[in-house]
Amino acid sequence: MAELATDGLATFVGASRSEQHRAPGLRRPTTAVQVTVAGHDIVARKPDRLATEEPMEIQVRGKRQDPVSVAVTMRTPGNDFELAVGFLVTEGLLRSRGELSSVRYCDVPPEHQQYNVVTVDLSTAFTADFTKRNFFASSSCGICGKASLDQVEVACSPIGPGPSVTRSTIISLPAALRSAQRIFDQTGGLHAAALFDPEGRVIAVREDVGRHNAVDKLVGRAFLAGELPLDNHLLMVSGRVSFEIIQKAAVAGVPVTCAVSAPSSLAVEAAERIGMTVVGFLRGDAFNIYSRPERIDCDR
Repeated sequence: MAELATDGLATFVGASRSEQHRAPGLRRPTTAVQVTVAGHDIVARKPDRLATEEPMEIQVRGKRQDPVSVAVTMRTPGNDFELAVGFLVTEGLLRSRGELSSVRYCDVPPEHQQYNVVTVDLSTAFTADFTKRNFFASSSCGICGKASLDQVEVACSPIGPGPSVTRSTIISLPAALRSAQRIFDQTGGLHAAALFDPEGRVIAVREDVGRHNAVDKLVGRAFLAGELPLDNHLLMVSGRVSFEIIQKAAVAGVPVTCAVSAPSSLAVEAAERIGMTVVGFLRGDAFNIYSRPERIDCDR
């Protein structure tokens, strides 16, 4: 377990480079392969790297309780503790740092340790009533749109005024995100999410095969650092904006969410109801504002 005591508090970190150095068996975010390159006039074998995709089980252990499996997500290894905590936060299963005791990889003999099971220990009892979850994360879960929207309004506080953001800041975000994607440069196959301040400075970037995982990693990082709500931040994602992304950003208190692609209709409706600004098709020097345009100063 990666746990550092700081000023009497527990600070938990994900599978960072330093953590990999301490535990060589930790899974790597990229996987080396050999590929056959077929060009116009040559066929050759060469080394390449792929984004690693592996399942990660998230377990929760309440005080004096046995661990309970709450989810299995396909993810890119790295920042696993942030992912586990962020998932629990955005699903409404973890609400305050006082509820969190520790985050660790599953206790198994070293020869069987695959670093694909993360256990979150709570200081309180955990009620595993998954039929009354605050959110359904999958767009194919079958729950109707209105029920989803009603649950968001119940579980999330309305988004505050947030910052006023200039047009020039908004159009700078995609390039800033792309330049910070370290693993994408090696593989070309990952989604990314980034937090920015109102002036467009990068606060944190996370990459993953799943865009929702990348957002959960950011939320987990902020939760562990005591930085929630993110009411003075911008969120930028590399793909489209689904309802799932909006509900995760809403739980974190993000006032402005931007994407290079389009939002879904349910995402825009949810954002409007909770007071979030959604920017889509952010490409070059143009973009669309789908909800709450008053936060964007289009004259600067």
